[in-house]
Amino acid sequence: MPYLIGADRPDTPPGLAFRQLLQRPQILQIPGAHSGLAALQAKAAGFEALYLSGAAMTASMGLPDLGIISINDVCFFLRQIARASGLPVLVDGDTGYGEALNVMHMVLNFEEAGAAAVQMEDQLLPKKCGHLNDKKLASAYDMAAKVAAAAKARKHMVIVARTDAVASEGLDGAVARAKLYLEAGADAIFCEALTSAEMFREFSRQVKAPLLANMTEFGRTPFFTAKEFEEMGYKMVIWPVSSLRVAAKAQERLYASIRSEGGTHKMFDAMQTRAELYDAIGYHDYEALDANIVKTITPQGMPQNDDQD
Repeated sequence: MPYLIGADRPDTPPGLAFRQLLQRPQILQIPGAHSGLAALQAKAAGFEALYLSGAAMTASMGLPDLGIISINDVCFFLRQIARASGLPVLVDGDTGYGEALNVMHMVLNFEEAGAAAVQMEDQLLPKKCGHLNDKKLASAYDMAAKVAAAAKARKHMVIVARTDAVASEGLDGAVARAKLYLEAGADAIFCEALTSAEMFREFSRQVKAPLLANMTEFGRTPFFTAKEFEEMGYKMVIWPVSSLRVAAKAQERLYASIRSEGGTHKMFDAMQTRAELYDAIGYHDYEALDANIVKTITPQGMPQNDDQD
């Protein structure tokens, strides 16, 4: 059942719920959800936590992932995903939206909007996707100061410190940064854009903390399954933009078909039906909360156009 109102809301604060998931022996699988509907679908598939990607948010807004969006933009997405699913959400905090005070402001707003955890990276603005070239890094000590500020500001939120240092400082540089960030108060570490199983294993061997792996498509990391990441020593794995990539490709095909065919008739088999959509969003559950609303009867199929006989 979708996440509704009042008593249906979880009693455990999201940050504590996320920590409880991390205490289990198995790896925590965290798919990206770029909308409330995607969050509901991920929950229905059995996932217990969600990831809100900066790249997915910006793409949804028709923008590149270059540090353009604001804290308020993120909170708009975060509220709908946390409300719709009731699941703990790990949210992409980019570079923290500034220095120490800005980071504290970000943490306060994200936690109020329902975030369970925040990921913050050690790039400088304009930041780039971690799998792209020519990323500019903040000093390790400046990033550690941001991590300390985030830890000071949070109530229950889990702080995930991300380092993009492998490309410019090598694995040793990334390990040194990770250890400094843990000393500053990070709860977990995300080393971005590792390029081989050997690198994943070596980072895990040297950094004793909950580790997050990023299984993004079309990047520098080879394909691994969740089980393989678990065997390499990782506690979390995200698929940050996968849901958006699939949805965007489907929309592209739909618009091309309407344009070429003059209608949607060639796409019926690829569509979620009205009944399936209503079931996903709990339409009738919401109706049942208000006795003044007459239960909707879903049309079965589509009327046939006699002119096409």
